Amino acid sequence: MKLSRQTVWIMKRILFWIVVVPVVLVVFVCSCADRMIFHPPRASYTLSDNIIITPVSPKEKIAAMYRPAGPDSFVLLFSHGNAEDIGQNEDFFELANRHGFGVFAYDYRGYGLSDGRPGEKNTYQDIAAAYRYLKETLHVPPQRIIILGRSVGSGPSVWLATQKSAAGLILESPFVSAFRVVTKYRILPFDPYDNLSRIKNIKCPVLIIQGRQDEVVGFWHGPVLYEAANEPKMNYWVEDAGHNDLLWVAGETYWKTLKRFKEMLAVNEPTGK
Repeated sequence: MKLSRQTVWIMKRILFWIVVVPVVLVVFVCSCADRMIFHPPRASYTLSDNIIITPVSPKEKIAAMYRPAGPDSFVLLFSHGNAEDIGQNEDFFELANRHGFGVFAYDYRGYGLSDGRPGEKNTYQDIAAAYRYLKETLHVPPQRIIILGRSVGSGPSVWLATQKSAAGLILESPFVSAFRVVTKYRILPFDPYDNLSRIKNIKCPVLIIQGRQDEVVGFWHGPVLYEAANEPKMNYWVEDAGHNDLLWVAGETYWKTLKRFKEMLAVNEPTGK
């Protein structure tokens, strides 16, 4: 059976839209994913005695800060949100110290004084280097480390919790995956920071905190992640809080929640890796 010219033309157009266009779209998104996700600001701090510089690859280093509390205190391994660096979070570190937590915070590559460019895979190497420094150089044992990831920092934090032992994992304003912040549904065969798939493999206690009025990462992300997480787990949904004002809207209740989580950790101490 011979097809007419018009039929062949229509079939080519259909093939173009259902095969070529999606492939081009996937290639484009793959090549631009890191640039779409990361927006590093100009460094808010300068090199000083309290800045730690540690290698993350043979040619690149990252910057970090350490704010210890008491000798037996938990230390928050802090991964910050997008469009900020560790220098912009010093108020949070001071509050954490006041409430009995030490803090070890680092900048992803391309942020603050860290070398290189940001990228999903790079952030995994960055947080692994931070964990290694905290454990091997500062001698903080895994049962004293709480991994805390805020917003985009939830990605490397969830990944690390599947790789290394820690006392617990706190996710603040997290997402189920990076692209679903925009698309809500999974429309591509891959998605950076697939927190939803990974959280099912985490064995340490988990606390998820999210503002009910989160205008950047929809509130629904938090409950979906919470449902997927293993026991023991806690959640704190902050009424009237958005994405960037959660800590200040929550006020002292934020720290009371972390204290209750800390009490949960006392009966769930990990073995070190």
